[in-house]
Amino acid sequence: MSELTRLRVSSTPLMARFFAHALWVSVLLCCAIVAGISIGETVIPWRVVVKTLSNAFFDSGYQVDPLDAGIIWNYRLTRAIVSACCGACLAVSGVVLQSLLRNALAEPYLLGISAGASTGAVLVALTGLGAGAISMSFGAFIGALTAFLFVALLAMAARGQRSASATHIILAGIASSQLFNALTSLIITKSANAEQARGIMFWLLGNLSGIRWPDVSLAVPTAIVGVMICLWHARHLDAFTFGIDSAASLGIPVKRTRIVLIGAVTAMTAIMVSIVGAIGFVGLVIPHAARLIVGNQHARLLPASALAGAIFLIVADVVSRTLLSGQVLPIGVITALVGAPAFSFILIRGSKTQ
Repeated sequence: MSELTRLRVSSTPLMARFFAHALWVSVLLCCAIVAGISIGETVIPWRVVVKTLSNAFFDSGYQVDPLDAGIIWNYRLTRAIVSACCGACLAVSGVVLQSLLRNALAEPYLLGISAGASTGAVLVALTGLGAGAISMSFGAFIGALTAFLFVALLAMAARGQRSASATHIILAGIASSQLFNALTSLIITKSANAEQARGIMFWLLGNLSGIRWPDVSLAVPTAIVGVMICLWHARHLDAFTFGIDSAASLGIPVKRTRIVLIGAVTAMTAIMVSIVGAIGFVGLVIPHAARLIVGNQHARLLPASALAGAIFLIVADVVSRTLLSGQVLPIGVITALVGAPAFSFILIRGSKTQ
Protein backbone atom coordinates (compact mmCIF):
# COMPACT_ATOMS: atom_id res chain seq x y z
CA MET A 1 0.00 0.00 0.00
CA SER A 2 1.42 3.37 -1.03
CA GLU A 3 1.93 6.21 1.46
CA LEU A 4 -0.80 8.29 -0.23
CA THR A 5 -3.29 5.43 0.00
CA ARG A 6 -2.40 4.87 3.68
CA LEU A 7 -3.01 8.55 4.44
CA ARG A 8 -6.37 8.46 2.68
CA VAL A 9 -7.47 5.35 4.62
CA SER A 10 -6.36 6.83 7.95
CA SER A 11 -8.10 10.14 7.26
CA THR A 12 -11.43 8.51 6.40
CA PRO A 13 -12.42 7.70 10.03
CA LEU A 14 -11.39 11.20 11.10
CA MET A 15 -13.57 12.80 8.44
CA ALA A 16 -16.47 10.50 9.29
CA ARG A 17 -16.10 11.35 12.97
CA PHE A 18 -15.95 15.07 12.16
CA PHE A 19 -19.15 14.98 10.12
CA ALA A 20 -20.91 12.84 12.76
CA HIS A 21 -20.00 15.37 15.46
CA ALA A 22 -21.03 18.27 13.23
CA LEU A 23 -24.40 16.58 12.65
CA TRP A 24 -24.99 16.08 16.37
CA VAL A 25 -24.01 19.67 17.12
CA SER A 26 -26.41 20.93 14.43
CA VAL A 27 -29.27 18.77 15.73
CA LEU A 28 -28.75 19.84 19.36
CA LEU A 29 -28.51 23.49 18.42
CA CYS A 30 -31.61 23.34 16.22
CA CYS A 31 -33.56 21.64 19.02
CA ALA A 32 -32.45 24.33 21.48
CA ILE A 33 -33.49 27.09 19.07
CA VAL A 34 -36.89 25.48 18.47
CA ALA A 35 -37.38 25.16 22.25
CA GLY A 36 -36.34 28.79 22.69
CA ILE A 37 -38.93 29.83 20.12
CA SER A 38 -41.72 27.65 21.53
CA ILE A 39 -41.39 28.62 25.20
CA GLY A 40 -42.18 32.14 26.28
CA GLU A 41 -44.88 34.40 27.66
CA THR A 42 -47.23 32.57 25.31
CA VAL A 43 -46.43 28.91 24.69
CA ILE A 44 -46.45 28.08 20.96
CA PRO A 45 -46.54 24.34 20.03
CA TRP A 46 -43.33 23.18 18.40
CA ARG A 47 -45.33 21.92 15.41
CA VAL A 48 -46.44 25.49 14.73
CA VAL A 49 -42.83 26.62 15.02
CA VAL A 50 -41.67 23.99 12.54
CA LYS A 51 -44.46 24.85 10.10
CA THR A 52 -43.70 28.57 10.32
CA LEU A 53 -40.00 28.01 9.69
CA SER A 54 -40.81 25.63 6.84
CA ASN A 55 -43.05 28.27 5.26
CA ALA A 56 -40.36 30.92 5.62
CA PHE A 57 -37.46 28.86 4.28
CA PHE A 58 -39.14 26.47 1.84
CA ASP A 59 -42.49 28.16 1.06
CA SER A 60 -44.33 25.01 2.20
CA GLY A 61 -47.79 26.60 2.35
CA TYR A 62 -48.82 25.38 5.80
CA GLN A 63 -51.75 27.19 7.41
CA VAL A 64 -50.41 29.14 10.42
CA ASP A 65 -51.99 31.89 12.48
CA PRO A 66 -50.41 35.18 11.23
CA LEU A 67 -49.98 36.38 14.83
CA ASP A 68 -48.06 33.23 15.79
CA ALA A 69 -46.01 33.47 12.61
CA GLY A 70 -45.09 37.08 13.38
CA ILE A 71 -44.07 36.26 16.96
CA ILE A 72 -41.98 33.31 15.79
CA TRP A 73 -40.24 34.95 12.83
CA ASN A 74 -39.78 38.56 13.93
CA TYR A 75 -39.37 38.19 17.69
CA ARG A 76 -38.41 34.80 19.08
CA LEU A 77 -36.29 33.40 16.24
CA THR A 78 -34.04 36.45 16.18
CA ARG A 79 -33.66 36.32 19.97
CA ALA A 80 -32.77 32.63 19.87
CA ILE A 81 -30.19 33.04 17.10
CA VAL A 82 -28.49 36.03 18.71
CA SER A 83 -28.56 34.27 22.11
CA ALA A 84 -26.82 31.26 20.58
CA CYS A 85 -24.20 33.42 18.86
CA CYS A 86 -23.56 35.46 22.00
CA GLY A 87 -23.28 32.38 24.22
CA ALA A 88 -20.88 30.69 21.81
CA CYS A 89 -18.67 33.79 21.50
CA LEU A 90 -18.47 34.44 25.24
CA ALA A 91 -17.79 30.79 26.08
CA VAL A 92 -15.02 30.48 23.48
CA SER A 93 -13.57 33.80 24.64
CA GLY A 94 -13.39 32.39 28.17
CA VAL A 95 -11.57 29.28 26.97
CA VAL A 96 -9.01 31.34 25.04
CA LEU A 97 -8.36 33.82 27.86
CA GLN A 98 -8.00 31.05 30.44
CA SER A 99 -5.45 29.32 28.24
CA LEU A 100 -3.45 32.41 27.23
CA LEU A 101 -3.35 33.83 30.77
CA ARG A 102 -3.18 30.41 32.50
CA ASN A 103 -5.86 31.63 34.87
CA ALA A 104 -8.97 29.61 35.68
CA LEU A 105 -10.94 32.78 36.48
CA ALA A 106 -10.16 34.66 33.27
CA GLU A 107 -13.17 35.66 31.17
CA PRO A 108 -14.30 38.86 29.39
CA TYR A 109 -16.67 40.02 32.15
CA LEU A 110 -14.33 39.54 35.12
CA LEU A 111 -11.36 41.06 33.28
CA GLY A 112 -13.29 44.25 32.52
CA ILE A 113 -13.37 43.69 28.75
CA SER A 114 -17.17 43.74 28.70
CA ALA A 115 -17.19 46.92 30.82
CA GLY A 116 -14.77 48.58 28.41
CA ALA A 117 -16.90 47.54 25.46
CA SER A 118 -19.98 48.99 27.18
CA THR A 119 -18.20 52.29 27.72
CA GLY A 120 -17.14 52.49 24.08
CA ALA A 121 -20.62 51.63 22.79
CA VAL A 122 -22.37 54.11 25.11
CA LEU A 123 -19.86 56.84 24.23
CA VAL A 124 -20.63 56.46 20.52
CA ALA A 125 -24.40 56.12 21.03
CA LEU A 126 -24.91 59.11 23.33
CA THR A 127 -22.22 61.60 22.35
CA GLY A 128 -22.23 61.00 18.60
CA LEU A 129 -18.48 60.42 18.62
CA GLY A 130 -17.18 60.35 15.06
CA ALA A 131 -20.24 62.16 13.69
CA GLY A 132 -21.85 58.91 12.57
CA ALA A 133 -18.69 57.52 10.93
CA ILE A 134 -18.02 55.24 13.93
CA SER A 135 -20.49 52.46 14.70
CA MET A 136 -21.39 51.21 18.17
CA SER A 137 -19.59 47.94 17.40
CA PHE A 138 -16.35 49.73 16.51
CA GLY A 139 -16.63 51.94 19.58
CA ALA A 140 -17.20 48.83 21.70
CA PHE A 141 -14.13 47.18 20.13
CA ILE A 142 -11.90 50.15 20.96
CA GLY A 143 -13.29 50.24 24.50
CA ALA A 144 -12.76 46.50 24.99
CA LEU A 145 -9.20 46.65 23.65
CA THR A 146 -8.42 49.62 25.89
CA ALA A 147 -9.76 47.74 28.91
CA PHE A 148 -7.66 44.65 28.14
CA LEU A 149 -4.49 46.74 27.70
CA PHE A 150 -5.27 48.52 30.97
CA VAL A 151 -5.60 45.18 32.79
CA ALA A 152 -2.36 43.86 31.30
CA LEU A 153 -0.35 46.97 32.13
CA LEU A 154 -1.78 47.29 35.64
CA ALA A 155 -1.14 43.62 36.44
CA MET A 156 2.46 43.81 35.19
CA ALA A 157 3.07 47.06 37.08
CA ALA A 158 1.74 45.51 40.30
CA ARG A 159 3.88 42.42 39.77
CA GLY A 160 6.97 44.42 38.84
CA GLN A 161 7.89 41.83 36.19
CA ARG A 162 7.03 41.00 32.61
CA SER A 163 4.54 38.31 33.62
CA ALA A 164 1.72 38.77 36.09
CA SER A 165 0.31 36.23 38.51
CA ALA A 166 -3.29 35.03 38.47
CA THR A 167 -4.11 37.12 41.53
CA HIS A 168 -2.74 40.30 39.98
CA ILE A 169 -4.69 39.72 36.75
CA ILE A 170 -7.98 39.21 38.56
CA LEU A 171 -7.43 42.25 40.81
CA ALA A 172 -6.53 44.34 37.76
CA GLY A 173 -9.69 43.07 36.05
CA ILE A 174 -11.82 44.12 39.01
CA ALA A 175 -10.21 47.57 38.97
CA SER A 176 -10.80 47.83 35.22
CA SER A 177 -14.47 46.87 35.59
CA GLN A 178 -15.03 49.48 38.26
CA LEU A 179 -13.24 52.18 36.27
CA PHE A 180 -15.08 51.61 33.02
CA ASN A 181 -18.43 51.13 34.74
CA ALA A 182 -17.87 54.49 36.44
CA LEU A 183 -17.00 56.09 33.10
CA THR A 184 -20.16 54.62 31.57
CA SER A 185 -22.28 56.00 34.40
CA LEU A 186 -20.63 59.39 34.00
CA ILE A 187 -21.36 59.46 30.26
CA ILE A 188 -25.00 58.46 30.84
CA THR A 189 -25.44 61.08 33.57
CA LYS A 190 -24.02 63.90 31.46
CA SER A 191 -25.40 63.01 28.02
CA ALA A 192 -28.66 61.07 28.41
CA ASN A 193 -32.15 62.18 29.36
CA ALA A 194 -34.26 60.17 31.81
CA GLU A 195 -35.80 57.92 29.14
CA GLN A 196 -32.45 57.24 27.46
CA ALA A 197 -30.86 56.51 30.83
CA ARG A 198 -33.51 53.90 31.70
CA GLY A 199 -33.15 52.20 28.34
CA ILE A 200 -29.36 52.11 28.46
CA MET A 201 -29.20 50.85 32.05
CA PHE A 202 -31.59 48.00 31.14
CA TRP A 203 -29.49 47.26 28.04
CA LEU A 204 -26.27 47.19 30.07
CA LEU A 205 -27.69 44.31 32.14
CA GLY A 206 -28.23 42.26 29.01
CA ASN A 207 -31.28 42.96 26.88
CA LEU A 208 -32.57 40.89 23.97
CA SER A 209 -35.94 42.58 23.64
CA GLY A 210 -34.98 44.79 20.72
CA ILE A 211 -33.17 42.12 18.67
CA ARG A 212 -34.16 42.12 15.00
CA TRP A 213 -32.81 40.66 11.76
CA PRO A 214 -30.09 43.33 11.19
CA ASP A 215 -28.63 42.24 14.55
CA VAL A 216 -28.68 38.63 13.39
CA SER A 217 -26.77 39.56 10.23
CA LEU A 218 -24.03 41.01 12.44
CA ALA A 219 -24.00 38.36 15.19
CA VAL A 220 -23.89 35.24 12.99
CA PRO A 221 -20.80 36.16 10.92
CA THR A 222 -19.04 37.37 14.06
CA ALA A 223 -19.66 34.06 15.83
CA ILE A 224 -18.66 31.93 12.84
CA VAL A 225 -15.45 33.84 12.03
CA GLY A 226 -14.42 34.29 15.67
CA VAL A 227 -14.94 30.66 16.64
CA MET A 228 -13.19 29.42 13.49
CA ILE A 229 -10.14 31.62 14.21
CA CYS A 230 -9.92 30.17 17.70
CA LEU A 231 -10.38 26.61 16.41
CA TRP A 232 -7.60 27.18 13.89
CA HIS A 233 -5.27 27.93 16.82
CA ALA A 234 -6.46 25.02 18.97
CA ARG A 235 -3.06 23.28 19.00
CA HIS A 236 -1.37 26.57 19.86
CA LEU A 237 -3.70 26.93 22.83
CA ASP A 238 -2.75 23.42 23.98
CA ALA A 239 0.88 24.57 24.04
CA PHE A 240 0.03 27.79 25.91
CA THR A 241 -1.44 25.81 28.81
CA PHE A 242 2.14 24.77 29.70
CA GLY A 243 3.42 28.35 29.60
CA ILE A 244 4.83 30.82 27.11
CA ASP A 245 8.34 29.33 27.20
CA SER A 246 7.00 25.85 26.45
CA ALA A 247 4.91 27.18 23.56
CA ALA A 248 7.93 29.00 22.10
CA SER A 249 10.10 25.89 22.42
CA LEU A 250 7.54 23.98 20.35
CA GLY A 251 7.87 26.49 17.53
CA ILE A 252 4.66 28.42 18.26
CA PRO A 253 4.85 32.07 17.11
CA VAL A 254 3.92 33.36 20.56
CA LYS A 255 3.55 37.06 19.86
CA ARG A 256 1.57 36.66 16.63
CA THR A 257 -0.70 34.00 18.15
CA ARG A 258 -1.47 36.14 21.19
CA ILE A 259 -2.23 39.18 19.05
CA VAL A 260 -4.56 37.23 16.74
CA LEU A 261 -6.42 35.45 19.55
CA ILE A 262 -6.73 38.51 21.79
CA GLY A 263 -7.97 40.47 18.77
CA ALA A 264 -10.56 37.77 18.02
CA VAL A 265 -11.73 37.62 21.65
CA THR A 266 -11.92 41.40 21.89
CA ALA A 267 -13.86 41.69 18.63
CA MET A 268 -16.34 38.95 19.59
CA THR A 269 -16.94 40.43 23.03
CA ALA A 270 -17.26 43.98 21.72
CA ILE A 271 -19.73 43.16 18.95
CA MET A 272 -21.89 41.02 21.23
CA VAL A 273 -21.89 43.73 23.91
CA SER A 274 -22.91 46.33 21.31
CA ILE A 275 -25.89 44.13 20.40
CA VAL A 276 -27.12 42.75 23.73
CA GLY A 277 -25.17 44.55 26.46
CA ALA A 278 -22.77 43.11 29.02
CA ILE A 279 -23.59 39.52 29.99
CA GLY A 280 -21.41 38.06 32.69
CA PHE A 281 -20.11 34.67 33.81
CA VAL A 282 -20.85 32.76 30.56
CA GLY A 283 -17.14 32.70 29.74
CA LEU A 284 -16.38 31.46 33.25
CA VAL A 285 -18.99 28.77 33.87
CA ILE A 286 -19.24 27.13 30.45
CA PRO A 287 -15.53 26.35 29.82
CA HIS A 288 -15.18 24.66 33.21
CA ALA A 289 -18.35 22.65 32.66
CA ALA A 290 -17.14 21.62 29.19
CA ARG A 291 -13.77 20.50 30.57
CA LEU A 292 -15.53 18.07 32.88
CA ILE A 293 -17.12 16.43 29.82
CA VAL A 294 -14.53 16.56 27.01
CA GLY A 295 -11.23 17.23 28.79
CA ASN A 296 -8.61 19.91 28.24
CA GLN A 297 -7.68 19.34 24.60
CA HIS A 298 -8.76 22.49 22.78
CA ALA A 299 -9.73 20.74 19.54
CA ARG A 300 -12.64 19.28 21.53
CA LEU A 301 -12.97 21.92 24.25
CA LEU A 302 -13.57 24.89 21.93
CA PRO A 303 -16.50 23.40 19.93
CA ALA A 304 -17.98 21.86 23.09
CA SER A 305 -17.83 25.22 24.86
CA ALA A 306 -19.34 27.00 21.86
CA LEU A 307 -22.27 24.56 21.77
CA ALA A 308 -22.79 24.59 25.54
CA GLY A 309 -22.58 28.39 25.65
CA ALA A 310 -25.14 28.73 22.85
CA ILE A 311 -27.59 26.37 24.56
CA PHE A 312 -27.00 27.93 27.99
CA LEU A 313 -27.81 31.44 26.81
CA ILE A 314 -30.90 30.27 24.91
CA VAL A 315 -32.13 28.62 28.12
CA ALA A 316 -31.25 31.75 30.13
CA ASP A 317 -33.27 33.86 27.68
CA VAL A 318 -36.27 31.55 28.08
CA VAL A 319 -35.98 31.76 31.87
CA SER A 320 -35.73 35.56 31.73
CA ARG A 321 -39.04 35.68 29.81
CA THR A 322 -40.93 33.17 31.96
CA LEU A 323 -39.60 33.51 35.52
CA LEU A 324 -41.86 36.46 36.39
CA SER A 325 -45.31 36.53 34.87
CA GLY A 326 -45.84 39.55 32.62
CA GLN A 327 -42.27 40.81 33.04
CA VAL A 328 -39.02 40.23 31.13
CA LEU A 329 -35.84 40.20 33.22
CA PRO A 330 -32.47 41.26 31.84
CA ILE A 331 -30.66 38.12 30.74
CA GLY A 332 -27.58 39.22 32.66
CA VAL A 333 -29.53 38.74 35.89
CA ILE A 334 -30.10 35.07 35.06
CA THR A 335 -26.48 34.40 34.09
CA ALA A 336 -25.27 36.13 37.26
CA LEU A 337 -27.56 33.97 39.43
CA VAL A 338 -25.84 30.91 37.94
CA GLY A 339 -22.37 32.38 37.53
CA ALA A 340 -21.83 33.91 40.96
CA PRO A 341 -22.12 30.58 42.85
CA ALA A 342 -19.94 28.93 40.17
CA PHE A 343 -17.35 31.70 40.57
CA SER A 344 -17.34 31.15 44.34
CA PHE A 345 -16.94 27.39 43.89
CA ILE A 346 -14.01 27.77 41.47
CA LEU A 347 -12.35 30.34 43.74
CA ILE A 348 -12.66 28.13 46.84
CA ARG A 349 -11.53 24.99 45.01
CA GLY A 350 -8.54 26.85 43.56
CA SER A 351 -7.45 28.08 47.00
CA LYS A 352 -7.65 24.55 48.44
CA THR A 353 -5.52 23.06 45.68
CA GLN A 354 -2.71 25.61 46.05
